[in-house]
Amino acid sequence: MEALVDNLLELFFVLTGLSMAYSGVRIFMDKSHPARFGSALFWIVLAVTFALGRILPAVVIGILVMLIGVLTLFNQVKIGKIDSTSEEEAQSHSKRIGNWIFVPVVSLALIAIVIAQFTPLGGQVGIGIASVVSLLIAMAFTKAGPKTALDEGDRMNRQVGTVGILPQLLAALGVIFTTAGVGDVIASIISTVVPEGNRLAGVLAYVLGMVIFTMIMGNAFAAFTVITAGIGIPFVIAQGADPVIAGALAMTAGYCGTLMTPMAANFNALPVALLEMDNPNGVIKEQLPYALLMLVSHVVLMYFWAF
Repeated sequence: MEALVDNLLELFFVLTGLSMAYSGVRIFMDKSHPARFGSALFWIVLAVTFALGRILPAVVIGILVMLIGVLTLFNQVKIGKIDSTSEEEAQSHSKRIGNWIFVPVVSLALIAIVIAQFTPLGGQVGIGIASVVSLLIAMAFTKAGPKTALDEGDRMNRQVGTVGILPQLLAALGVIFTTAGVGDVIASIISTVVPEGNRLAGVLAYVLGMVIFTMIMGNAFAAFTVITAGIGIPFVIAQGADPVIAGALAMTAGYCGTLMTPMAANFNALPVALLEMDNPNGVIKEQLPYALLMLVSHVVLMYFWAF
């Protein structure tokens, strides 16, 4: 079963890579593109890392990641001209399909949950299978062909652009920080600030540490291991806090930081790109009051509930 899960995951990575390669080829064939070669190279290199990541040496993958970073740094990744549906055609399809358009979206979530909960395949494979099935359902409802699905995938890839890979890079950065002993460094710094034996100070340091580090990393999962090792264990759990309750609250506290940072690309940058919002921080602006309120709530809950 483990081999089956690994093979299915690899299949989904290959499919993702092929979608990115399609974007790269289309850009390369478009002679009017403002950054034709750089953008095409970005998507093709990224496709290689997804599709062939398992068989390529780690050093090669590292070089490829650095290459796409350089292309992004020098602003060589641009959208270019994208063929989109006219307003009249979109309205026509909307009237014909109506609320049935939500069926593929709901199907994706339900199928993924069912596979994750009731099969040994797990959540990641569940999401992959659900994505393929929901795509087929969407094609059936809209009567769209494979070419349309590929073109729409290309449009979304280009609209999202470089921020689409930020979550993977930040997760990798979290692993690097943990391996490098950043948690130990943070613990030594915090020990000079937080009074020994002060539960409230420990809770504040743990919650704020999760929020701030998540804002820096853009990923609460990446921040959790570092902050828990550096602050949570020595300054909260060591004082008698229930590790299950404290750890769970610390993780959700990290999401307060997620709501307030552009580094959380999948939450805050992708919606801006997909909805073509004028203010790049518009999503964060709306979320900020709720994030601050939840931050205070986490401090109170951890102080009174974990001990």
